[in-house]
Amino acid sequence: MNGQDYYIPAAALAVSLAFKLPALRHNWRDPLLRSVCALLVLAGSVFTFAAPPTIEAVNEWTGITNVSAPLVYCLITLFSAACLVLIVNWRGGPPEETRRISRRWMTGYAAVVVVLVVLFALGDTPVERLRDFDTYYANTPYIQQMIALYLTAHLVAAVVMVAMCWRWSLQVHGWLRIGLMIIVSGYVFNLSYDATKISAVVARWAGHDLDDLSTYIAPPLASVGALISAIGFVLPLLCQRLSDSWQTWTTYRRLGALWHEVQIGAPSGTHVVQMSWWAPAELRVIQRESDIHDGFLHLGPYFDPDRREDAYARALAAGAEEETARAVADAAMVAAAVQARSADPEGAVIGASEESVLDTLGGPRDLVGISHALRHSPVVAAVRRQMALSGREPA
Repeated sequence: MNGQDYYIPAAALAVSLAFKLPALRHNWRDPLLRSVCALLVLAGSVFTFAAPPTIEAVNEWTGITNVSAPLVYCLITLFSAACLVLIVNWRGGPPEETRRISRRWMTGYAAVVVVLVVLFALGDTPVERLRDFDTYYANTPYIQQMIALYLTAHLVAAVVMVAMCWRWSLQVHGWLRIGLMIIVSGYVFNLSYDATKISAVVARWAGHDLDDLSTYIAPPLASVGALISAIGFVLPLLCQRLSDSWQTWTTYRRLGALWHEVQIGAPSGTHVVQMSWWAPAELRVIQRESDIHDGFLHLGPYFDPDRREDAYARALAAGAEEETARAVADAAMVAAAVQARSADPEGAVIGASEESVLDTLGGPRDLVGISHALRHSPVVAAVRRQMALSGREPA
């Protein structure tokens, strides 16, 4: 593998991180979000510093032959810990237990990092090796133990990740299950990386030469595994966010009929707050619901509970379910109140509080259901026709 084979995945991970940074800035205390960002940073760092051009540059810049080796090993170890911490936070559970398990993994792998640095400092690596450090120094005192330690730590993390994700995937569905299966697939490549590296190193211990496994086969396996695993971590979170946004925009759109209805009944000169085009969907929904409740205040004097009860009975008789019948009844009362308000040249004085309006409506209601009934219910359409023919407000 040449430099671009490392730098392209690193750039892709950097782009993913850039999309996450705004959310991290606003939700710094979210352990799951912090774990995702830490994983992306470490994965990108592994690719960047494992590239042969970077290895050569770091060795030259520091003046320490082969210093890139423990650096890359430490980054791989920290990346393994980040994956374990992320899956622990992602799976959830009692907060104290989650923090305890996360600290345990972080402490253990931090200790591994310290030992890796100490072993490198004790060893002697006078010949610079950009691609085959593992096998070239496989029998060197202290360096041998350093190589074995980082491979063992990586293997343990891979086995634990596969077991945890596989077991969890059997308990969930949807995007989460897909993401977990992708992670398992990625870690199959990581296990293959460990198998090729360990085979090459053990062969060196036994006096044989399987260096090509470590030099040419293992790096592509690690790259593919890291990318697939990163996708598995990010995809469910991204898709869940997109799904939540879609649901919010859908709610905003479905409230449109009710919002327009109560605006018709609003007094002339009533100011409607215009949201900026970049306003988030959640804020738009809140504003639209607020406008609707303000409209109910203006329509309060024209609400006719008897008309509502009649519409409720007609909806039930037509086969509607209880919840749907209540929404149809509320929609019929709102539609009648709007027409009565429009037919009143002077307009009634608002004398009811919001609480009394909600009491008139029979308690808090499903605004989306009312909005849907305004547009599609034949009972509401019949009330509109009746009001148009009567030409007077309800008794």
